[in-house]
Amino acid sequence: GGRAIYAGYSMGGRLCLRLALDHPELVHGLVLVSTSPGIADATERAQRVASDETLARDVEHGGVDAFLARWLAQPMFAGVRPDAPGVRERAGLTAAFVAACLRVLGAGAMEPMWDRLDELAMPIVVVTGTRDAKYGAIATAMIERMRTGVVHLRLEGGHALPQEQPARLAELVSMFAAEHG
Repeated sequence: GGRAIYAGYSMGGRLCLRLALDHPELVHGLVLVSTSPGIADATERAQRVASDETLARDVEHGGVDAFLARWLAQPMFAGVRPDAPGVRERAGLTAAFVAACLRVLGAGAMEPMWDRLDELAMPIVVVTGTRDAKYGAIATAMIERMRTGVVHLRLEGGHALPQEQPARLAELVSMFAAEHG
């Protein structure tokens, strides 16, 4: 999309992070929501690839609706209402698309970026939910490796902030864009 401020959630945040590292001239600023720079440990990465392959096969055989029901039943998505923004849109995705995302863009499949975080020089805000201990800890570890000036904001909620706090998150992104755009 050209030079811009990029915002991404979870897998989307990981993609924005990859863009910022590979093409920093395109990224004027980053908003990373519930994002991880990948899995550093090779054994854990291999286990995640195998787990994602199982999920990919499940969605191919059982369909997207059954996959989403199981996915959203995980504790990390406990705060997501069935009518939350984006839930219905996800149900409209094809099984082939969801399976491909798991295989190609999963945290195990993508090259980890931990060792390159200190290369980021643009304004960055990292956003996590107050009830998302795992990604809160990841955010803290990421910020320790980044240059100074990175802001960590915590919004009330769990991992799925775009579904749990859509208005507050949109406001935060708008304020960041206004300040750094």
